[in-house]
Amino acid sequence: MPSVMLSAVLEEEPDLYEAFPPHVDPSGITILTDSPPGKKAPLKTFEELQPILQQGRKRELKLLIRENSWPINSPIRASLWPALCRQHQHGKSMLDGFYWDMVTQVFGTVELPDKPIMLPPFVEATHCLGYHLTRKGRAVADRVVSVLGYACPDITYSPSLYPITAALLHFMPEEECYHCMASLVASKEKMFITQTKLLNEVTWKTVMQIAKKHAKSAAQHLSRLSGAIGPERIYADWQWWILAALPFPHLVRVLDCFFHEGIKVFYRVALAILILFHKHSTNQNSEWYAEATKNGVDHAVDKFCRNMPASPTKLLRTAFSIRALSSQYISRVFIKTEMTLKSKQVITGSRLVRSRSSDNLPTSQSQVNIQMMSHTLTIREGSHSPGPRALSMGVYPIQAIKSQILDQSELFTLWSWLPVRITMYQPVLLYTTEEHGCSLTTFYVRVEHHEPTLLMIKTCNNEVFGAYCSTRWFERNQKDERGNRQAYFGTGETFLFSLYPERAKYPWVGCSIGADGKGEERVSHASELFMAADSKMITIGGGEGQAIWMDENIRFGKTDRCSTFNNPPLCPSGDFEIRVLEVYGFSGA
Repeated sequence: MPSVMLSAVLEEEPDLYEAFPPHVDPSGITILTDSPPGKKAPLKTFEELQPILQQGRKRELKLLIRENSWPINSPIRASLWPALCRQHQHGKSMLDGFYWDMVTQVFGTVELPDKPIMLPPFVEATHCLGYHLTRKGRAVADRVVSVLGYACPDITYSPSLYPITAALLHFMPEEECYHCMASLVASKEKMFITQTKLLNEVTWKTVMQIAKKHAKSAAQHLSRLSGAIGPERIYADWQWWILAALPFPHLVRVLDCFFHEGIKVFYRVALAILILFHKHSTNQNSEWYAEATKNGVDHAVDKFCRNMPASPTKLLRTAFSIRALSSQYISRVFIKTEMTLKSKQVITGSRLVRSRSSDNLPTSQSQVNIQMMSHTLTIREGSHSPGPRALSMGVYPIQAIKSQILDQSELFTLWSWLPVRITMYQPVLLYTTEEHGCSLTTFYVRVEHHEPTLLMIKTCNNEVFGAYCSTRWFERNQKDERGNRQAYFGTGETFLFSLYPERAKYPWVGCSIGADGKGEERVSHASELFMAADSKMITIGGGEGQAIWMDENIRFGKTDRCSTFNNPPLCPSGDFEIRVLEVYGFSGA
């Protein structure tokens, strides 16, 4: 580190070694002293912060965490970081033993394997920062990330996931680390970790936009220095300034705030880095200006971060003193950038189709992984778990659904009726009349390229029913060999269901035909009318009646017995008015 770095002092060796788990090598960890003893108020203990956390005094906690420069070997993080992450967990907390149950499912044993662990496809080799983990510690990080990949098959690209896992492991055991990461990944109120290539691109474009307004001089300076390569390439590496280049003591202090406040901390720190780089490279005689002109500004910013001339406290104070940079403003820029990118992809033809795009389509290896996991599910017919299970993998993704139609018990019932392979994927709300309005055109735009889809209807009389549709609604546009649009499409995996007032599943009649040999003529005709749609209506089930029919305004519908599913009318009157329609897809299916 350069001479301008504040003096680094190693604590007594036994204390340092006791501060970290056994899978961390503390010999390379430097302890920074930010200021002379006695200049600041004493650092808070976890016991002092715990009641503030429990009482939900988030602003007070935020300010305390920002100001308390705990040294890197402080024991507080072993308690504080898990407590901060637990704030963001979505749904019920995982039961004790859940992680080790998952490890056994995936690897067959809780022993660390001798051979390298194959990481999920969303992790690239350049993402695998281990910091000060030992060889065993790296294997532990590999295992945590692998289990996350199995539990969350909808993650398709996540550069920050491995580094944050590795950082957490410096202060806690493996199981605790997994629970922290699962909370951050599933968080709904705040974003912590991007999980697709699209959102990763949105983040760096968001940093670029807010820098132009809130670090204007620094952004202009960076743009001038970037020359022919342009600033975009520089900003695309913004997360690596923090996760890969900052000295570890600086990163840990940034993460103290990040685990409480979310990704906005990274945005602010990135702007602080730009501001400090600008300050130290404006003079044409400075080493950083020379570095930028000689080796490129991208290399200069990276090297500047590695030799950060400001202490962790100074870096954070620079970040949090950027005025008028509110969370609401960052969110607006983020959402606008995301919508712009999505619309550009649609216009240029690289349509954002979650079940079809390369962003969310599992690779051949991840499909093998998912297939392997599906054979271990306790909900699989005829299989038995060797012991008590904390939670079935096949049920876990449904906890993310926040339905206006179904409660948790009804969701579990519906989930048990789905094809087993589909229960591995994360359900995604594609369309709801509550948010997207009542229009068949909007329905098609949001839903038509997803396969399969799950339609749930709640009527004004509180009846609840729907259908699992095995085929894309886009198929309504396909033409037969004569050039005519096909009337009906779909497969025998399609089924109807009713959840109120009756609970029942109505599968395709062809599933049961053949046992007695009757009705084979009808199967080939009236009993294979699964799905139909045009600009005026949607139909599910046909032959002697329509099981579900909805009009173009998604307001009125009718239901009758049909030959395809041999179902009774799904509501007593046969006619219904729609109160809420929800349509779910399955990310990666």
